Amino acid sequence: MYFRKSLLFLFILVGFRQISAQNLIYLRPDKVFDGEKVLEKYGVVIKGNKIESIDIQVNIEKSLPKDAKIIDLKNATLLPGLIEGHTHLFLHPYNEVTWDDQVLKEARSYRTARAVIHAEKTLKAGFTTARDLGTEGAEFDDVGLKKAIEDGVILGPRLLIATKALIATGSYGPRTFSPDIKVPQGAEEADGIDDLIKKTRNQIGKGADLIKIYADYRWGLRGEAAPTFSLDEIKLIVATAQSAGRPTVAHASTVEGMRRAILGGVETIEHGDNGTPEIWKLMAEKNVYLCATLAAGDAITQYRGWKKGVEEEPERIKKKRVTFKQALEAGVKICFGGDVGVFAHGDNARELEMMVEYGMTPTEALKSATSVNADAFHLNKEVGRIKQGLLADIVVVEGNPMQQISDIRNVKLVMKEGKMINLR
Repeated sequence: MYFRKSLLFLFILVGFRQISAQNLIYLRPDKVFDGEKVLEKYGVVIKGNKIESIDIQVNIEKSLPKDAKIIDLKNATLLPGLIEGHTHLFLHPYNEVTWDDQVLKEARSYRTARAVIHAEKTLKAGFTTARDLGTEGAEFDDVGLKKAIEDGVILGPRLLIATKALIATGSYGPRTFSPDIKVPQGAEEADGIDDLIKKTRNQIGKGADLIKIYADYRWGLRGEAAPTFSLDEIKLIVATAQSAGRPTVAHASTVEGMRRAILGGVETIEHGDNGTPEIWKLMAEKNVYLCATLAAGDAITQYRGWKKGVEEEPERIKKKRVTFKQALEAGVKICFGGDVGVFAHGDNARELEMMVEYGMTPTEALKSATSVNADAFHLNKEVGRIKQGLLADIVVVEGNPMQQISDIRNVKLVMKEGKMINLR
């Protein structure tokens, strides 16, 4: 009896080892960018949905089971799955349909159908995680989109969602109507202690992973950007969100809007167009990240008639170059995020190219889109690096994006949690 039990245990053990070996995938590229540095002639072993090991190829091959699946990736670079820091999956480029018309005239069912396609394009471009910063009038539809991805119903990146986002009453849009007419807004209006707490909690209760506020917007006396929430209001939103374990992020482009958001406790500033050396210093001191969204401003300026590469850069673009360089020099941590939706989903790499054009090295830009974003978004125990035990989110591109950043577009392989994504 004992012999039979021992034999049965042996069969089970051997069978388990065989299954485990068959589940091993060995990726053998020319280079690995692990989220921090470049490694030559390294390989990565995947087991199930996680990274089993990363080591010199010679060392891996000494102990690799014979029936492990080997994928040779010549002239290719392996990186962590990229993390998009600022997207709007429920929007599409403004030169196709204006923002106002998308919010007011496109049915939510139609916008959700588009969002499904946008999510798939994002994933196939190598972005296995994305922070969606507001549905822009599509209510809580990002909650269902996120669940459909998680359940495998549709293809898409792992999502961090902001649901509606919060605005001060009267500050957002659409606003081009008679004051006698109340039209749907692109985010949720909230004011005062009770209302701010209630609506922050409601967004969290409906499924928000983070709270987004508009710390300023174009509602000044002459249509210029001006602050919205007071410092105390921002502190209240941040404290309410923090009590439920959620971070707060802020759309902010004015000096005063940024100052209030930083002192109020937000974790990232989105855009930051008019930042000053004093503001950048404050951000660095408070460890607040900048998501500069260079590509959005570039796209909008072209939609308005600028012929890039032919005409001189408009003042808006020249100023953005200056402020971005100031932020880098001040030591502000830079998130990668393009405000995708303003321009086409799947073209997320446009922001990486512009980050390099505006002064970052390719390696710094790639760190921003991997390990830096993972740290900023509290995901570093799951993704953002090629490291044993982390989820097997991987992108492989032909060429060397650490030398030529545009090579990041040459996607050969995308893996999300150990599953190969069909790129066709």
